Amino acid sequence: MQTAILTLHVIVCVLLVILVLLQSGREGMGVIFGGGGDSSVFGTAGASGILVKLTTFLAVIFVCTSLGYNIMTGTFKKSAETVLDIQFEEVPAPQGAPAPETK
Repeated sequence: MQTAILTLHVIVCVLLVILVLLQSGREGMGVIFGGGGDSSVFGTAGASGILVKLTTFLAVIFVCTSLGYNIMTGTFKKSAETVLDIQFEEVPAPQGAPAPETK
């Protein structure tokens, strides 16, 4: 079951990247600097189009497969040992170095 979820996750990731790259930008660079003040969030056409709907659907599947894989593998559970539980061994301090002999 983990393999099926992971395989679906990888396929969705690749398709999601392709769909995002296929979409064209809504506005030019003026929007970044405040040039498109009168337009709505999704522009005048709204959030329509097959690419936007497919991207939204694949994003939901991506989140579901991510959560499903974490639940299946149990990586979210607290492990029995933490970094704070590690015991360090005591190293004895070195004794004073012998004084050099003078002649």
